[in-house]
Amino acid sequence: MDNRIDDRALSKLRWRCRRGLLENDLFIERFFERHAGSLTVEHAHGLEVLMELGDNDLLDLFLARKEPEGELLRDDVVQVLRMMRTPQ
Repeated sequence: MDNRIDDRALSKLRWRCRRGLLENDLFIERFFERHAGSLTVEHAHGLEVLMELGDNDLLDLFLARKEPEGELLRDDVVQVLRMMRTPQ
């Protein structure tokens, strides 16, 4: 079963992921450049959970200064973070 998100959902997700901190936007833009064509519903859920965080908390996760814990310790969130942290 193909559970990739469609173009409309991808567009909404991109809009939802806009941040106030440039550093976060750079991580997110690189993520979409690399993975937009293969994002699944699970990836979208993980990304939506991350977007609920404040900018500084999100940046700490992107830079691996912190690791997901508590409600963030979910497979979809961990997988998206791994994708975000990959340098190339």
